[in-house]
Amino acid sequence: MSSESSVVGVGVAVLSSFINGSTFVLQKKGIVRARERGGSYLADIVWWSGTLALIVGQIGNFVAYNTAPAILVTPLGALGVLFGAILASFLLQEHLNILGKLGCMLCCCGSVALIIHSPKSENVTSAAELEERLMDPVFLVYITLVVFLLVLLIGWLAPAYGGSNMMVYVGICSLLGSFTVPSSKGLGLAAQDAFGGDDGTGGRPLYLFLALLATLIVSILIQFTFINRALESFSSNMFEAVYYVSFTASVIVACAILFREWTEVSAVDCLGMLCGLTTVAVGVVLLRISQEALLTWNKAKSD
Repeated sequence: MSSESSVVGVGVAVLSSFINGSTFVLQKKGIVRARERGGSYLADIVWWSGTLALIVGQIGNFVAYNTAPAILVTPLGALGVLFGAILASFLLQEHLNILGKLGCMLCCCGSVALIIHSPKSENVTSAAELEERLMDPVFLVYITLVVFLLVLLIGWLAPAYGGSNMMVYVGICSLLGSFTVPSSKGLGLAAQDAFGGDDGTGGRPLYLFLALLATLIVSILIQFTFINRALESFSSNMFEAVYYVSFTASVIVACAILFREWTEVSAVDCLGMLCGLTTVAVGVVLLRISQEALLTWNKAKSD
């Protein structure tokens, strides 16, 4: 992967982060407007503008992941969290108190530290190599576990607890990151072999391309559905921050297993990832507390 393409990929990732940061806020604004009118948000133009931003952001992510290393692209999603918080303060009046702002910053800093110390991806240069990695028994066991958790969350926990516990929807959307990012990266490789002429593989790259495309589309549609359900019940600021953290962690784990990166992790990187996870956990706790805490700078009056 050339340095020129990496620069382009990072530029696209930065732009996509700002677009993705506006997605949740615009969709939440459309849901609020529709609720005030007593109608469906499907008829609201602001909600549709957020949906369009989601589509454009996903296209940008696809381009970024296929022109730059994921280790550079993923942490830039933190820019979307900060931009979304600023935009929500104007459009939704969702003002974060000092605890919420500190929690948001800790989530972003912890995620960046986690990504910096995470295993670096090995180069996969062909659809045949990618197919071999996808068929690895360890990765298949991991994907089976993810599918089981998704079925549990979607089939049982979401109907029962989704409206009262944001982490149910966050868990669903984050676990789907194990499919979306590897599919996005794999589509570029599969497309080169599938549409680059006859290479004597009997059409296997085309089948791989179609399978990855179907996986990506289904994953995005499910994410889209549960993101809107979450925005109907919870703050867009809080959901976006927690979702970014858990989605990033899911992507790191999936890519580490898919590309067999755990063998390259040093003791320093293990310590760095532990510190990053701790920072993220503290940030999430502060975000949760900030929704109920009342802070004041006024001096307490003595009795």
